[in-house]
Amino acid sequence: MSTEQITSSAGRAFALSPEELARFREQGFFGPFKVYEIEEMKEAWRKERLALMDRSMAVYGDEAAESGNTNISNYDRHLDSAFLADHVCRPEIVDRVCSVLGPDVLNWRTEFFPKYPGDEGTDWHQADTFANASGQPQILWPGDAAEFGGTITVWTAFTEANEENGCLQFIPGTHQSMFYDETKRMHYSPDRINQESKSGVRRGFFGYDYRELQIDPDWTPDESRAVSMVMRPGEAIMFWSTLMHASHPHRGLTDEMRLGFASRYVPTSVRIYPDTDKIEEYGGRVSLEKYGAVLVAGRDTHGHNAIASHTTGGHAFTTR
Repeated sequence: MSTEQITSSAGRAFALSPEELARFREQGFFGPFKVYEIEEMKEAWRKERLALMDRSMAVYGDEAAESGNTNISNYDRHLDSAFLADHVCRPEIVDRVCSVLGPDVLNWRTEFFPKYPGDEGTDWHQADTFANASGQPQILWPGDAAEFGGTITVWTAFTEANEENGCLQFIPGTHQSMFYDETKRMHYSPDRINQESKSGVRRGFFGYDYRELQIDPDWTPDESRAVSMVMRPGEAIMFWSTLMHASHPHRGLTDEMRLGFASRYVPTSVRIYPDTDKIEEYGGRVSLEKYGAVLVAGRDTHGHNAIASHTTGGHAFTTR
């Protein structure tokens, strides 16, 4: 889909109502809401999971594969997958995101989040500039928007997501205050994975420990307020990345993985990967040479970021 098509066809049939927007601002999340019918999602994923095994067009293909880093290799497959490219532009998602961010919106990153039988839950955490792993801010809002931060994440369930196999958890209303200092930077240790228990629950963060970033080292999240986001295949949840969120462990009661696909959105005024030409985290490093954000609504009048436009047989990237 070209940027011209995105701009001219943008509708707001799925925009948040004033009541829904007020609830989102209070709680920090909205949903779950339907993006696909259950069987539609199951059938699409049966086909797509095979197609994604071909990494020949992936923007971090060889680098990520050679580093052995599965986290980074899960990034930005919407830039080589027609299904995922369409997904990040779905009006069921974009209309709701525009209700919060305004008419001019970029999708700046996507990630797969698989959780296999026996996998630990994900640490309680917040993300503002996404500097937590690398020490380098990955998104920067303009100075006149200092009260804003983070990104809007839309997490879509590609499989069943429930308390037994590792669904998301939120602590409503926690998006207004940061309990972590991302400038401290976490230390990567893959030996931690699936090895630690926190408050009686097996939790980790892909080889990191989010407690290293706590502003108050004695603070602990109030898990009594946590809510579980049980979702069927094809449902999505929209939330601020600054909302306290985590996930349950996969208890292994089924041999099927839980899979979520996160698409992340910011206004076009936000600078993406400022002052760097690489992503460095999770023990790996990949070049941003082939990277581009996707304009999913409106116009980019700022010209801060590399923009990807979808073309037959691949992608063209233009730095504006």
